[in-house]
Amino acid sequence: MFDFFRKHTWLLKIVLGFVVLAFVGGGIYEGYGGFIRDDNATVAKVDGKKITRNEWDAAQRDQLERVRRQMPNVDAKLFDSPEMKRQSLDAVVREHVMLAAADELHLTISNERLQRELLGVPQFKKPDGQFDFETYKTFVESQGMSPAAFEARMRRDMASRQVAQTIVSTATSPVAATNAALDAMFQQREVQVQMFTTKDLLTQVTPTDAQIDAYYNDPTKASQFMSPEVAAIEYVVLDVETMKKSVAITQDDLRKYYDENAKRYTSTEERRASHILVKVDPSAPTVDRARAKTKAEGLLADVKSRPASFAEVARKYSDDPGSAEKGGDLDFFGRGGLAAQPLEDAAFALKADEISGVVTSDFGYHIVKLTSVRGGQKKPFEAVKGELENEIRMQLAQKRFSEAAIEFTNTVYEQPDSLKPVADKLNLELRSVQGLKRVPAIDASTALANPKFLEAVFSPEAVRNKRNTEAIEVAPSTLVSGRIVKYEAARKLPLVEIKPQVRERLVLAQAASLARKLGEARVAELRAAPATAMTQAVVVISRASTRELPAAVIDAALKAPSAALPSYIGVSVGDQGFAAVKIGRVLGRDPVTADTVRAQSQYAQAWGDAESQAYYAALKTRYKTEIKPDALRGVSVAAADSTATSETAEK
Repeated sequence: MFDFFRKHTWLLKIVLGFVVLAFVGGGIYEGYGGFIRDDNATVAKVDGKKITRNEWDAAQRDQLERVRRQMPNVDAKLFDSPEMKRQSLDAVVREHVMLAAADELHLTISNERLQRELLGVPQFKKPDGQFDFETYKTFVESQGMSPAAFEARMRRDMASRQVAQTIVSTATSPVAATNAALDAMFQQREVQVQMFTTKDLLTQVTPTDAQIDAYYNDPTKASQFMSPEVAAIEYVVLDVETMKKSVAITQDDLRKYYDENAKRYTSTEERRASHILVKVDPSAPTVDRARAKTKAEGLLADVKSRPASFAEVARKYSDDPGSAEKGGDLDFFGRGGLAAQPLEDAAFALKADEISGVVTSDFGYHIVKLTSVRGGQKKPFEAVKGELENEIRMQLAQKRFSEAAIEFTNTVYEQPDSLKPVADKLNLELRSVQGLKRVPAIDASTALANPKFLEAVFSPEAVRNKRNTEAIEVAPSTLVSGRIVKYEAARKLPLVEIKPQVRERLVLAQAASLARKLGEARVAELRAAPATAMTQAVVVISRASTRELPAAVIDAALKAPSAALPSYIGVSVGDQGFAAVKIGRVLGRDPVTADTVRAQSQYAQAWGDAESQAYYAALKTRYKTEIKPDALRGVSVAAADSTATSETAEK
């Protein structure tokens, strides 16, 4: 099945530029003025199965939360763009496509493999390398999931990865393609370069007033002389921080919350125990199990009569190789920390230095001695009072925000000629800013840097009527509405105001043109008389060793045909000038910078990734993947064009 995609390499052209980003998302608030959105509306289909808007939104929120846990100070507005939302939808679609393929290929994840995967996660391990069940449980709960749901999700992810890994693991890059790619990166050439630099020719050009007028009036140059549109606006922001300021909390509230959440402020209890194991398989004959139990009962009688001998007896008679040599010591463990549940239950039922009876598990028969207990203490109220207050205040503020958001949205819509009513009603600050531009300033705040808000402020209707924008979510739990007070349209600045700047631009353009003219003449001279000597030093270049030459010169010199040498080429380096280049010799790969083994490995991996993406492109067609046009409302022109091209190719 996979050989088909490897042989039909035209598919690689489709996918070499294909990039799958992690689910990223931003705000999903549509605003009062938008259409009423159906969260169960279908945004895409894979293999006849629907992907709803609610699932898409949930994926964006989940990933944003994961990013925040890794980078708490990340600015959510970075993710609030049509391109990012389109990429997150692509990621949801990819997951469904891969799961459909896994189902058809009957790829399943066994309990043993899932367990190995979990045990290998570094975040779930204690310093000594043992699996930390409490850390695992806390992590799962932080995801808003039960262990069963989390493990089901892991199975799906593993099955999905297995689909792509099947082809990646068998990919081999052709020798000819590998050698060509490595030559392109590491090949060396001897060159001589004569630069005709624009800045060296600035004094040789003197534009006339007529030339300055013509340059200024050239329609293709008009954008260089425009002043941007600017506006003075007022705006109001509704966010959780504002709501927190109005929240009042009593001492009784704090005490009640403390009592209701006592388990959160109680440290995890851990126990240290030792055990003696008489091993016997659960499926062993009855006589064998009876013999093992009799042995355990005899050992129990021995340690009951001589408690201090427990470690000695464990070393001599225990069948657990991991703990026997340590006198049966299992070290500290919490609930869920032992593989044998009956053994764990017995340890948590004992008092310090107490010895259990014979305990039966799937491993055989145990005798357990509790040696130590730690944890389980409740933090005093005063120690967590500040944390309690912040949590309660945040919860109440979030609730009030949800209520105020409706009022905020309605008020800015129903009283569109002023923001004062909503500011007075919700006790918000009425802010103002002068000289606001459509492109945000580097130091702009969250609202004034948000493309969606700026687009609304500078929309034709907002400019014409000077009315409130709709309520716009510029960050999670942050709404803003703005209104233009004064507006100045973009205009072409009069020549009299900017003549020195126009002359400066023209001088640069004329000097660059002169550099090109001189450079092309020099290349023609060298081609006509190849024996003509170049005084510039011979240098050896490669993509890894550029000798501080412009990138355009390096690229052109390494791409130039080498069948007949020496050869001469001319290279424009834009406003910097022009280069006349002589290619003298091809020297092969640079032995210093060319880590051939590593490069071959990286190229093979890239080839495998390309085959994997080609396989995915074919799977999308196989499972009749469809993204609804309505789902892409608001996607940028570039993203929409890319989408149309991709999906047309698939069809």
